[in-house]
Parts: sequence; C-alpha cells; structure tokens
Amino acid sequence: MPDSLAFTRQHRLLTGSQYQTVFDHPKWKVGNAVFLLLATPSEQPLPRLGLVIGRKRAKRAVDRACVKRRAREQFRVRQDQLVGLDIILLVRGRIDHPDSAQVTLQLGQLFDKLLAKCRQA
Repeated sequence: MPDSLAFTRQHRLLTGSQYQTVFDHPKWKVGNAVFLLLATPSEQPLPRLGLVIGRKRAKRAVDRACVKRRAREQFRVRQDQLVGLDIILLVRGRIDHPDSAQVTLQLGQLFDKLLAKCRQA
C-alpha cells in the first residue's frame, strides 16, 4: 500500500480539544437517517477523521467495528480530495447487524456530498 493511501496516526483526531473544535464550529454538515458528517477547515496539511460510535447506537462491538472499518476506508480512498479538513462521523441512528455493502454505500454517498459542499464554498 503506498504511503499516500495509508490511514496513519496523523490522519486521526486524537484529543478531546480536536473533537471539540469540530463540534463547536462545523462549517459543513451532511447526513442521512443513520450517519452525520461534520467538517471544518483545518491548518493541518493532512485531512483528519474522528469517529463517534456509541454503544447506544450499535450495541455489539462487531457492529461498531464494521462501521469504523467502512468509514476509514471511505476516508482513506478520498483523502487526497479532503486535504485541510477535520471530519467527524457520528452515528445518530440505530445499527443492528449492519450490511457491510449498505454501510459502504451510505458512507460513500455522504463523503461525496461533503466533497460537493466543500467545492461550492
């Protein structure tokens, strides 16, 4: 895997203050019934992703892990287009036994919507 497509520590929101900045000042919001993406411009040279997937929304650890894997993959393949953004993915709907293909499709559509909004601004 080329380094440019890796999902490294520099591509993650790590601290509470980094998350809080995005929560307090989101410039763009896109969502559907299950997921919500919040994004804000950043001074960092790389895009960063944070995930908020609570136990209330996805009871089983395997379900939370499935969503995380799919979200990271969608972020990873689009990271060259997301430069300069801090993004948080929130799960706001209930997820029980998610279909991997459906999750991938929904997240892909949300990231595409986010990119379209960012280009307009």
